[in-house]
Amino acid sequence: MAEILAIKPVAVEGPVAARLDKGVLRLTLANPPANALSLAVMAALTAELERARANKAVRVIVLSAAGKVFCAGHDLKEMTARRADADHGKAFFAETFAACATLMQAIVRHPLPVIAEVDGLATAAGLQLVASCDLAIASHEATFCTPGVNIGLFCSTPMVALSRNVSRKHAMEMLLTGETIDAATAKEFGLVNRVVPREYLNQIAQTIASKSSLVIKTGKEAFYAQAEMGLADAYAYTGRIMVENMLAHDAEEGIDAFIGKRKPEWTDE
Repeated sequence: MAEILAIKPVAVEGPVAARLDKGVLRLTLANPPANALSLAVMAALTAELERARANKAVRVIVLSAAGKVFCAGHDLKEMTARRADADHGKAFFAETFAACATLMQAIVRHPLPVIAEVDGLATAAGLQLVASCDLAIASHEATFCTPGVNIGLFCSTPMVALSRNVSRKHAMEMLLTGETIDAATAKEFGLVNRVVPREYLNQIAQTIASKSSLVIKTGKEAFYAQAEMGLADAYAYTGRIMVENMLAHDAEEGIDAFIGKRKPEWTDE
């Protein structure tokens, strides 16, 4: 394993703390102990993701959390309080799940890679957040579950992201039992990419930040676009993308550097 890159502490300022360091924008859920996805937290995360689109200094986005819980899912106390509304909370519940869907799709459709660094419990919509990210790195202490079935609320929206990342049998096992799995099992299921010591959590983010930002953006968009196509359409589409990529300055520079056995100098063009 490569050298350890220390994770600097993030100042807690509101429900989401943002810090940019060497191209890596770290968005930290900072409302422990549960780091629940209240409407305010989801709005803050979505706003930070949108803001990052216009910041050319950002090359990779990391989602992390303060405390022992990565994210406990939706704020059930906030939601339960709205049962006192005239409609028994129906409008607020719809608003909450719509905001959640907007956030998860903002991650998938974001031009920059988004990496979940999980060092604690990710449950329900918190697991959905992890599954929605392009990559997920877990510490040995991380755990995961979709426990809605235990409280009479099936994890239907987390199921969308979960079932697109793991096999149907594994997804159904988690959804039907509500049981917690450890980091090693999450890796076996395909929910996370790697399980590493805590001090190595941010290593992949730093590695990706060293690549051409143009190429990374091109590749991420193409990955999700082709995944929704039939085989022939996917090859036709990605063929066009490869042609456009070959004409980019960074492709010319990268290939020349490879042939010349030197380190490329990216311009992100």
